[in-house]
Amino acid sequence: MTTVHFTDFEGTVRDVEANPGDSVMETAVRNGIPGIVAECGGSLSCATCHVFVREDCQAGLPAPSEMEDEMLYGTAEDRQDNSRLSCQIRLAEGADLHVTTPETQV
Repeated sequence: MTTVHFTDFEGTVRDVEANPGDSVMETAVRNGIPGIVAECGGSLSCATCHVFVREDCQAGLPAPSEMEDEMLYGTAEDRQDNSRLSCQIRLAEGADLHVTTPETQV
């Protein structure tokens, strides 16, 4: 089973079953997860799907592309070492990913 655990800035956790191959952003939008605006729909032209990936989950993810890295400088909440755009994280079969949404995306 592929699962994404979304924690909002207040600490509320929502566990969502996800489809392998989908992005974290697609999973969030499909399941009405608050804190993911996704204005551009995943075309990597905004930064409104910013998430913080839990440290122990980072090793299993590919590094951000150069374009994602640049877009992360435009987030509403300051970028951190574990910042990612959820539209750029594709879920693998059996993934168990923990992410936290920032207080604001805009």
